[in-house]
Parts: sequence; C-alpha cells; structure tokens
Amino acid sequence: MGRRFGQKLMLRSLDFAARLAQQVGDNIVRRSRRNLRVSFKGEIDLVTKFDRDAQKKIVSALSREFPDHGILSEEDINRKPASTARWIVDPLDGTTNFAHGLPIWAISIGLEVNEEVILGVVYDPNRHETFSAIKNSGARLNGKMIGVSSTRKLDRSLLVTGFPYDIRRSERNNLRQFGEFAVRARAVRRLGSAALDLCYTACGRFDGYWEMKLSPWDQAAGSLILKEAGGKITDFGGRPFNIYGDEVLGTNGLIHRQMMDVLRRLSG
Repeated sequence: MGRRFGQKLMLRSLDFAARLAQQVGDNIVRRSRRNLRVSFKGEIDLVTKFDRDAQKKIVSALSREFPDHGILSEEDINRKPASTARWIVDPLDGTTNFAHGLPIWAISIGLEVNEEVILGVVYDPNRHETFSAIKNSGARLNGKMIGVSSTRKLDRSLLVTGFPYDIRRSERNNLRQFGEFAVRARAVRRLGSAALDLCYTACGRFDGYWEMKLSPWDQAAGSLILKEAGGKITDFGGRPFNIYGDEVLGTNGLIHRQMMDVLRRLSG
C-alpha cells in the first residue's frame, strides 16, 4: 500500500468513510418518509433526488478530507482520474428497491490505490449494519469479524444474483443461468443490491453470488469485504476479478468450482 497508506491512515480513512456512510444513509431514511421523486436513466434504471443528494454530500466530504484523492461515483462524477488514490462511491445501491419502498439498499464506499481496492465500507441504514474491510486485515460487520459459510455442495447452497438493466434489449443476460441454478441449488434469491449481495456472501448468509454488467461502484467495496472474509471472487471463467470487468462470481470458495462449471457449460 506504500508509505502514504500505512495502517494508521487506513484506520482513520475507514472510520471516516464508515461515519460518512452512516450519516448519509440515516439521513436518507429520515427524509424519504416525507416524499419521493423518481426519474429514469433507462427503461428500468431509476434515479431519485436522494441518489443525487447523497452523492453530493459524500463527494463533498471526501474532497474536503482527502483533497489529493480522485473520486469516481455513479451519477457522472469522475474527479482527478489520474490520481493514484481514488474513492469509488455508490451513493444509493438498490435505487429501484428504494423507489418502491423496499428496504433493501445500501451506501457503498471503496478506496482504490494503484488500481487495487484496499478499503471498503457498505452501510445498510435499514438494518443499521456496517460491513467493512481493510486489505489483509479481515472483514467486519458492526466491528465484529465475519467469515464465509462452510457449505460444500451446490445443492445445499443458497445463491443470489441480479439482472442487468438492459435485460429488455440485450440477449446477453443471466436468465438461463438463473434457471439452471434454480434447479441445482437449494434456492436462488434476487435482492436488488450488488453491494449487499457481496456482503451477505461475506458473512455467510449466502453461499454464492454471480452477476454480469455491473459498474465499478456496484462492487468495489463489497468485493474487498468478500475477499477479506475468506471468500473467492473471479470472473465466470475463473480469471482474476476486476471491478471494471463484465462478470463477477463470488463464493465461499468451497462451491466456486461447482458454480463455475455451470456457468462455463451455459456459455459454451
């Protein structure tokens, strides 16, 4: 991580990011009880005033605290892209759920240094759950260490996925995969927040997760939390995971090969 990002600075940065996510998330919950306005980015992809307001607060706070760092965020923010340190932010992951009053959404903040995510925070204000991780320091939920499940067989596994926003237009989607896993696993769920899917896999609520066509802010923090919890994360073919890539397969490690075999067979 280099001298600039020693353990003391990392802990301070993690604490700042966690408190920021909590403040913004709790504020969204309070304000959203009054009124909700929704607009559309695409046929399915929604954006609310709360996404924009949350992003403004997070970006402003990070810029003040870390003026030399870049920031990449969902709603068209890309500041100082050449910086070696960059915060990657999803101000409200799970907007469709939020817009429908379904309390499954989160705020995700990750720190990338030299193209590697080294810090991650995902906050669920509806359950007051803060998932966090620092590279090589393990993963935590509300300050307590967490780890992946010990399930070894796909047919005993609870899986989760999400569907791409262009599912109405593109033939490249995961509907066949969903059907195949539905008859091979114990069950498959679809929550609507990639950040929480990764964190729930990290703490053993799910055994495996797969999705395609995500953006870096959807998975930057959650992917680190899963890895630090002892999980395994790759693309569908087993190649190294990249937050800027097109595929994510995250598991407890024990069913990774079994899930990958299904995905490879369907893509062949």
